[in-house]
Parts: sequence; structure tokens; C-alpha cells
Amino acid sequence: MSASVFVVGAAGLAGERVVVEGSEGRHAATVKRVRVGEEVVLTDGEGLVVRGNVVGVGRDRLEVEVVERWVEGEVLPRVTVVQALPKGERGELAVEVMTEAGVDVIVPWAASRSITQWRAERREKSLGRWRNAAREAAKQARRGRFPEVAELESTGQVVARLGAAPLALVLHEEAVEPLSRTELGDVSEIVLVVGPEGGISPEELALFVGAGARPVLLGPTVLRTSTAGVAAASVLMSRTGRW
Repeated sequence: MSASVFVVGAAGLAGERVVVEGSEGRHAATVKRVRVGEEVVLTDGEGLVVRGNVVGVGRDRLEVEVVERWVEGEVLPRVTVVQALPKGERGELAVEVMTEAGVDVIVPWAASRSITQWRAERREKSLGRWRNAAREAAKQARRGRFPEVAELESTGQVVARLGAAPLALVLHEEAVEPLSRTELGDVSEIVLVVGPEGGISPEELALFVGAGARPVLLGPTVLRTSTAGVAAASVLMSRTGRW
């Protein structure tokens, strides 16, 4: 059975014995029921990783003796996915599976055809759910470097992001160029746009292309927005050698 992963701040990972407390400690002790002698993995989510053995358990804390410590480096090219807001809980699903696949940055996008819109009064709560989904999925996937879930972006902000990207791609069902054969080159980052269930509007597509993005076709079938991102990211991970 794989060792459980828990999050500890970088400062807390510095010594030869590490204490896991707070919400992570309670989860470890009362939900995961970690016991003395078990192996666990601890990370700050920013690349620092510790493997150790549990030497003490309290009601809301663990004490871990460090066996090994390393830094998980950043892998290039970075893969950023601009994800149009899906409806219901499909947003968290999209974040979860993209995190498991290894996506580095996830950008929620308020597309014109998104059925769901994050109004001001619910924006922070919705963003918090996405970030929590990324955190939990990263732990499940044994990632030492968690993905960044950016603030909600407007179409104008996405245009600016695409214009600054070394390589920008937009999934579109009417594109001619297949993603599986797109020339990727030796770039430091790939930014990929995934549209909403209703599709990217012609006006949005024109803006993205004007910023330098290339429309690409994922395949002969149309995927839901919550699964298109992970499917496309998988193609990119494989083609760039990250998988």
C-alpha cells in the first residue's frame, strides 16, 4: 500500500523530526488512522518532499522521523490549461483529473457561453473549491509540486495570457490541425484553452487567434469540457516526454 501524503509548511520540514498538526494532523490521526511505524510522505506542495516513519500519534498530530528528503524540480514545458467554467461539480472534476495528469497551472475562465458564472458573492467560495480539489488530487497523485489554480480570468485576461505564451493552443471542433501532430517545438510553456459546453464563440476564437493562439482538433468526437482538458493534457504530456 502506498504511503499517505500530508502537507506541511517548508519551515516545518526542516528538522530531523517533523510534526504534522492542524487539519492535516487531525485527518491523519482520525480519518486515515495512521499508526506508529507506518511510512508517510510529507510535502510543502512547492517541491520539497520528505519520507519518514511515524514515531508518535496524538488525537490531532503525528510525529515523523525523517528518513529521506528531496526537492522535486519543475519539469518543462509547463502545461497551463485555461478551463472555461463547467456547470455544477464538473469544475472540481476537471481540476481533479488535470491535477492527476500533471498539469502545472489551471486558469478558470468566464467564457461567454459558460452556463455557470461565478458572481462576486460566490467567486471566492467557488475558487476555494477548485483549489481544494487540486490540493487533494495532488496528494492522491503523490505530487510534491502542486498545481497553481489562478484567479478567475475574463476573456481579455486570457487574450493577454495567450499573447505572452511561448506556445498557445485552443481546442476547437472545427480546427483542421490535429493536436497529436501539432508542431510543439522546444518551448518553456504551453497554454491550452478549453471552451465551455456551448463552445467558444466566434468572437472569442478571433481574439485568441489574433493573440497568436492556434486552433487544434483533439479528435473525431466532442468531449465534455470537464474531460477535454485532461485528454488534451495527456497528449501534450506524452508528446513532450513528460510521460
